[in-house]
Amino acid sequence: MLTTHPGFARWVRSLQIFAAVLLWIPAVLHAQTVSGPVSGAAAALEAELNAVMNPEGPLIQGERIAWPERIHEFYTRRAFRLAWTNPVVAQQLRKALADSYADGLDPADYHTTVLTDLAIKTTAPGATDILRAQNDILMTDAVLRLAYHLSFGKVDAESFDAQWNYGRVMANRDVSQEIEDAIASQSVYQRIEALKPTHPLYATLKSELAHYRAVEAAGGWPAVASGPALKPGANDPRIAVLRARMVAGGDLDSQYASESTQYDAPLEAAVKQFQQRMGLSADGVAGAGTIAELNVPIVDRVRQLRVNLDRGRVLLQDLPNEFVVVNIAGYTIYFVRGEDVVWESRVQVGKTYRRTPIFRSQISYLVWNPTWTVPPGIIKGDILPAARRDPASITRRGLKVLDSAGREVDPASVDWSKYNSGYIPYTLRQDPGPANALGRVKFMFPNQYMVYLHDTPSQGLFDAADRAFSSGCVRVERPLELAKLLLGEPDKWNDASIASVLATRQTQNVTLKNKVPVLLAYWTAWVDPQGRVNFRRDIYGQDAKWAAGLDAPFKIRARPLFAPKGESPS
Repeated sequence: MLTTHPGFARWVRSLQIFAAVLLWIPAVLHAQTVSGPVSGAAAALEAELNAVMNPEGPLIQGERIAWPERIHEFYTRRAFRLAWTNPVVAQQLRKALADSYADGLDPADYHTTVLTDLAIKTTAPGATDILRAQNDILMTDAVLRLAYHLSFGKVDAESFDAQWNYGRVMANRDVSQEIEDAIASQSVYQRIEALKPTHPLYATLKSELAHYRAVEAAGGWPAVASGPALKPGANDPRIAVLRARMVAGGDLDSQYASESTQYDAPLEAAVKQFQQRMGLSADGVAGAGTIAELNVPIVDRVRQLRVNLDRGRVLLQDLPNEFVVVNIAGYTIYFVRGEDVVWESRVQVGKTYRRTPIFRSQISYLVWNPTWTVPPGIIKGDILPAARRDPASITRRGLKVLDSAGREVDPASVDWSKYNSGYIPYTLRQDPGPANALGRVKFMFPNQYMVYLHDTPSQGLFDAADRAFSSGCVRVERPLELAKLLLGEPDKWNDASIASVLATRQTQNVTLKNKVPVLLAYWTAWVDPQGRVNFRRDIYGQDAKWAAGLDAPFKIRARPLFAPKGESPS
């Protein structure tokens, strides 16, 4: 699902040019000098800028300026000359602002209504210098706002997810002359387009957003009434509605559209495809779960696409050449190398009340035949309640109780009722073996959540459609395949050598020759290699919070956007 793009280097260059327009602009923007008396437009521009520098000062045409200090500096270095006087360049910017709608953004964030009105007023006979100055300032603020959203995403997930650490920081650089060149060369629209992620996932989601909006404008799709499961061969009045719904969603070719109430083979194939796209068990039976997904309003699907496009603006920038990514909502793990997904597998993730955190790190080593030390959260929630009733329950779980000196303690000799938190003066550990909760191998990466990727003896759970079963870690279905990819030494680590190590049941740590980035992400919509849009359920409620941020008024995130001078971005 996630790959890099051949034009990545060119995109990085364009990204640096426009994303850094938010910086303090210290260089001279134009080689020309201004002589003679100050023009009326320049005087009006300076007056308007001085006014908006006051936090209690007036708005411009009812619009607030996001970066008054930087805009004031921009025009100061221009000797208060208007920047957007070329009608071709001004039209390019207006087009870019309007086209933000196709990316799931809100053009109203970029003063579009007022700018449309001012475009008429400032070209009409008798237009005042004040109107021209206001129009110019709003256009400059608009390009800063749009560049910000395209480069960093609109939503600051850190504001509602304390575990989030995906916020990008870019290097400081002076791009004043490049911005001037963009205006002079009349390439403003192209430069803004270049800020968008070039990853195929972003382009395909954007295409689906346009398609779903068109379906919404045409009236959406019919709802299938609840009732007994609709199975192949059945005859039911609801099947005619199901057929229409399959056609509207693109899963059934329009040649099969009819009022037939017979559940025939083409309809069964369409339902199976729909189920696959929704991450359901593809059995061709339209039961309660399938009908619930069919009846998700199209307005909700449009919102879901918009949310995932904004995630793309955050997550699909500056991707490494090789990385592991876990899609928590999609219950899938991928190993990406270059432009290819070279391996993927199903995973199990954290329960809704023990969520797998969304963050990034680097896999530095793996552990063959791991022991399992029970973390405090599981001790508190699972172990202690059972141990208070029956201390032998600890032994039945295959756990040993060790004191601070590492000596084994009889669980029956401990008064477990004394402890209410998971922080107890004992270590609960499970030795290596087939029943070990971590299976045969675990993959380690630094994080404060005690979360990692690992094998599991609970292989049967991989067949479930919804796989939120763990206590926060990510259980990988075919972990030995992933281990070989990460180690990258087939002569040393192959099926035979790995089997030999596992047979010893002795714990062994192996450091990777090269650390591999790992991204624990959350995607609820994407387009698969077959060109079919997939949707997943918002198991952790992340979409709802992201959508609220996407529809909120424009806001600058609190955390700095740029690395201090002399430091590299992380």
